[in-house]
Amino acid sequence: MTLDRRFSVAPMMEWTDRWCRRFHRVLTRRALLFTEMATSAAVTRGDVDRLIGFDPREAPAALQLGGSDPSELARAAKIGAGLGYGEINLNVGCPSDRVQSGAFGACLMRQPDIVAAGVAAMKDAVDVPVTVKCRIGVDDQEPGEALFGFVAAVAAAGCSTFYVHARKAWLKGLSPKENRDVPPLDYAVVRALKRQRPDLEILLNGGLRSLAQAETEAAGLDGVMFGRAAYQTPWTLADVDARVFGQPPSQGTRAEAALALAEIVDEARAAGFSAHAVTRHALGLFHGQPGARAWRRHLSENAVKPGAGPDVVLDALALVEDAADARAAA
Repeated sequence: MTLDRRFSVAPMMEWTDRWCRRFHRVLTRRALLFTEMATSAAVTRGDVDRLIGFDPREAPAALQLGGSDPSELARAAKIGAGLGYGEINLNVGCPSDRVQSGAFGACLMRQPDIVAAGVAAMKDAVDVPVTVKCRIGVDDQEPGEALFGFVAAVAAAGCSTFYVHARKAWLKGLSPKENRDVPPLDYAVVRALKRQRPDLEILLNGGLRSLAQAETEAAGLDGVMFGRAAYQTPWTLADVDARVFGQPPSQGTRAEAALALAEIVDEARAAGFSAHAVTRHALGLFHGQPGARAWRRHLSENAVKPGAGPDVVLDALALVEDAADARAAA
């Protein structure tokens, strides 16, 4: 199956786990969903189902790997493809100290030959697309020079799709959280990359907060990747199928999405997970709506309790509906 990458939800550590992906799939049938980053070492040596377990209902979905050893990346990619992931993505953007100590993530922007070797090995091992997510540079690199040179080297190894976070990563002096906000955005250099390499699929990531903004900033590019906006205000995803893909929306109302969330909670509990493992990904469902605070508070306080189940979602939804009725009667 050819993947349509016009809109994707970014891999986010501690956030885009299997239950997040199941909830996001309720909101959009067409967006490409990503796993959290999993290291190639963990995938090849650890509990595969716990780390990267795949449910066909998540499709289309991509597995993001972190690593720098070509043979290990190839083995991990083969495992992921065997589970059913439709794309294997290599992380060349994460700036955390833990990632740097493992010689992968954003520090590999300085070593495009290593990335190229990893891409080539993975492409030889799997039949699904192998892609790269990167920054526009690290530390004192000049973005135009660093990004263009990096992409040229990795594209020569057979990678034709690049998700570009339009910020530098500062490997020293900034925390991972600060690296998501402090380095200035440079969407123009990503658009310039596409003009230089029209043969490649170039997708924009970083700081995108709305579909309207994305349409402006990604003009001439092949698609966009949303991160925190998709997670913190998930109803954003409900517009994606119609606005981006020209298809009927997946959900008509937030209340319908909440009812689907309750079903996912029931499924998760049957699999040995807590209600909180699911509901924590939906705290922003009613963002900007009457009852949003009551929804967040009820889920935060009650989904963590032993034995909490689907009723915790239904009770939170009732609070939202009460608030909406009160607003209408005022």
